[in-house]
Amino acid sequence: MADSKRKALEEKEKGNAAYKQKNFDVALQHYDAALELDPTNITLLTNKGAVFYEQGKLDECIKTCEEAVDKGREHRADYKLIAKALSRIATAYLKKDDLNAALNYYNKSLTEHRQPDIVKKAQEVQQKIKEKELLAYINPELSLQEKEKGNQAFKEGNFPLAVQHYTEAIKRNPGDAKIYSNRAACYTKLMEFAMALKDSEDCIRLDPKFIKGYLRKGAVLLAMKEPTKATIAYQRALDLDTNNSEALDGYRKALMAESEDPEAVKQKAMSNPEVQQILSDPAMQMILAQMSKDPKAAREHLKNPDVAAKIEKLMECGIVSLR
Repeated sequence: MADSKRKALEEKEKGNAAYKQKNFDVALQHYDAALELDPTNITLLTNKGAVFYEQGKLDECIKTCEEAVDKGREHRADYKLIAKALSRIATAYLKKDDLNAALNYYNKSLTEHRQPDIVKKAQEVQQKIKEKELLAYINPELSLQEKEKGNQAFKEGNFPLAVQHYTEAIKRNPGDAKIYSNRAACYTKLMEFAMALKDSEDCIRLDPKFIKGYLRKGAVLLAMKEPTKATIAYQRALDLDTNNSEALDGYRKALMAESEDPEAVKQKAMSNPEVQQILSDPAMQMILAQMSKDPKAAREHLKNPDVAAKIEKLMECGIVSLR
C-alpha cells in the first residue's frame, strides 16, 4: 500500500511538471495514473480540475472538482483540501460569468477554511454582482418618468415624496446630474443639509458646467452657516454666468453673512497668500507669541515699520487684536 502511494506521488510530481510546462494532455495522463494507484487522494482530482480549467473545459473542471469534494467528505480529507476544490469550482463559474454560482462556491469554500485570498475574491464577486444589478436597473425612460413625478410632488410641497421619486430616478439613471440637483433642493427644504450638500457635490462632479449644482451648494452652505464656503460656490456659478441673478444675490448674502461672522472672516483671511506668508515667517511667529504673552511687547515691535505693517495686515483680517 505504501509502495502504491509512493508511486502515485511520483506520477503526481510528473503531472505537476507537465502542467507547469503547459503540456496539459501529458499532465492528465500522469494524474490519471496516480489516481489508479491512490484513488482516495483528492488533490489529484483538484489538479485535474486545474488542467481542464486551463484547457477551457470549464464544465469538466467543475465536475471533477465536485467529485473531489464528494470523495474528500467520504474519506474525511483535510478541510483545507476540500476548500481548495470548492474555490476551484468557484473560479470556473467566474470564468463562465456565472457570478451567483461563483459567489456561492467561494462562500462554501470559506465555511471549510477561511483563506484571506478567497475572502477577497468573494468580496470582489459580490461587488460585481451589485454593479451588474445596478446596470441592469438603469432605464433612462423610467428615470424621466420618476423625475417628472418628483417635480410634481415638489411643486405641491410634498418634499418627502419628491425625494422618493428623485431617488428612484437616480437609480434608473445615476449619470444625470440634474436629478441630484433636484433632490438637493428637496433635502434643503427638509433641512437635511448634509445630504443636500452631498447631492450638490455629486451634481457638480457629474457636470461641472451645470450652474444649478453650484447654486444648490451655495444655498446649502449658507443654511449651514458656512458663508465663506458659500461665497466660493456662488463665485463658481458666476464664473459660468456673470449675470445670473440667483448667483449674484447668493454671493451678496454670503458676503453679508461673512462680515457678521468674525470667525468666517478669519477663515477666509487664512487662505490669503499674503497672510499665509506672514504667519509662516519664523520671526513673526516669535513676535506673535511674545505679544500673546506680554501685550506691552507689541509697542516695542510696532516701532519696526516692517513688523508694524505685517501686524496691521493681520489686524485688518481679524487674526490678531491689540488690547
